[in-house]
Amino acid sequence: LAEPCPQRQNGTMVTEFVLMGFPLQADLQIGLFFVFLVVFLITMVGNLDMIVLIQTDPRLQTSMYFFLSHLSLLDICYSSVIVPQFLETLGTDKMVITYERCASQFFFFTLCASTECFLLAVMAYDRYVAVCNPLLYAIAMTPQTRLGPMAGTYAGAIVNSVIRTGCTFSISFCKSNHVDFFFCDLPPLLKLACSETRPREWVIYLLAFLVITTSISVILTSYLFIIQAILKIRTAGGKAKTSTCASHMTAVTLFFGTLIFIYLKGDMGKSLEEDKIVSIFYTVVIPMLNPMIYSLRNKDVKEALKKVFNRMRVSQTE
Repeated sequence: LAEPCPQRQNGTMVTEFVLMGFPLQADLQIGLFFVFLVVFLITMVGNLDMIVLIQTDPRLQTSMYFFLSHLSLLDICYSSVIVPQFLETLGTDKMVITYERCASQFFFFTLCASTECFLLAVMAYDRYVAVCNPLLYAIAMTPQTRLGPMAGTYAGAIVNSVIRTGCTFSISFCKSNHVDFFFCDLPPLLKLACSETRPREWVIYLLAFLVITTSISVILTSYLFIIQAILKIRTAGGKAKTSTCASHMTAVTLFFGTLIFIYLKGDMGKSLEEDKIVSIFYTVVIPMLNPMIYSLRNKDVKEALKKVFNRMRVSQTE
């Protein structure tokens, strides 16, 4: 990511932003600090465990779990980009961040969010092939062919992130360098602009619209065919193959619901307090919930976890 040029503020160069975080009483901030520290640790451990489990258990060497391991990796990156800085703002009331670091955080946050949008769509297509064309699944989703969709998700996300970051940080910031948020996101940055932002906003809005609607369209189309196939399945064994669909739809609903609320509601940046709460949900809470959603409602993952626990129990008794 190329370093953006610092903007001028009242005749001086803006070389840093001040993240205001949450204006709360000291005891509440300390309490929230420890709550979100625990959430962050659970997120790291849960997603790392999911990756290790998928890589080591032979029963989880399918394309679905390959994509799921990348989802866990994204959730780790997502949290690492946002949460440590969020904890710092809670511990210090406000935090000073350099212009370059703000732009870098914006880029990597956008990269993780965009990749997750595309990846959830790819996972929906994977479920469609598994349920609707089970005989072709082993051929259509080989270790080689699944690399193509995975590379496409990262490539599309990189293009989106570069354009979005370039549009945002080519804006002149001169009203203030105080960002009324806990990380460098688009809505609070737009409130600091003193130059005309409408053309750039349209480009950013169009990109967000394309990423979200394209991903949701693939997901909804896949699940329409999946639902039709499920209604035709009469055996319990056949219906058991669709168990991962419920987990995936839960993750999709949580993630896209919050993104739509923030970026496609039509009044971007007008209610930052409301945006803060929703942003905490999809940057802090959802990355913690994803491994729980996929492990608690997935028979294969639960069996793999039992196997690991049994090994640990045996090794302790020896």
